[in-house]
Amino acid sequence: MKNENPIFEVVMVIDDNPIDLYVATRLIKKMELADKLLEFSSAQKALDYLRDNQDDSHAWPALMLVDIYMPGMSGFEFMAAYDKFPEDLKKKCRIFIISSSIDNTDIQKAENDPNVLSFQEKPVTPEFLSSIK
Repeated sequence: MKNENPIFEVVMVIDDNPIDLYVATRLIKKMELADKLLEFSSAQKALDYLRDNQDDSHAWPALMLVDIYMPGMSGFEFMAAYDKFPEDLKKKCRIFIISSSIDNTDIQKAENDPNVLSFQEKPVTPEFLSSIK
């Protein structure tokens, strides 16, 4: 039975690893968590999307999963740029940093970011997604 009321209107996943991106987006689709799912392999392209859509509240993600280590722009650089968006937009979005990194410095940096709810080790799991509903 199709979920008529997805938990999140828009979900954005940012990950340069095609396998991790596939796993995360497949689970989100299977669990019917999003009305619209945005997939980006580049943090810069995701940031461009946010800039282009900051006047459309229906296009702004309610949930973001952001990888740390990506070429061009890292997840931390993305978060620094994201922090410049207006507060009313930022408060609409729940952000989780997802990474295979087990470096305590990375974990602490993610958890100290006021826009990030928590750090989640990859891969994204059904249990993790269920916990954020």
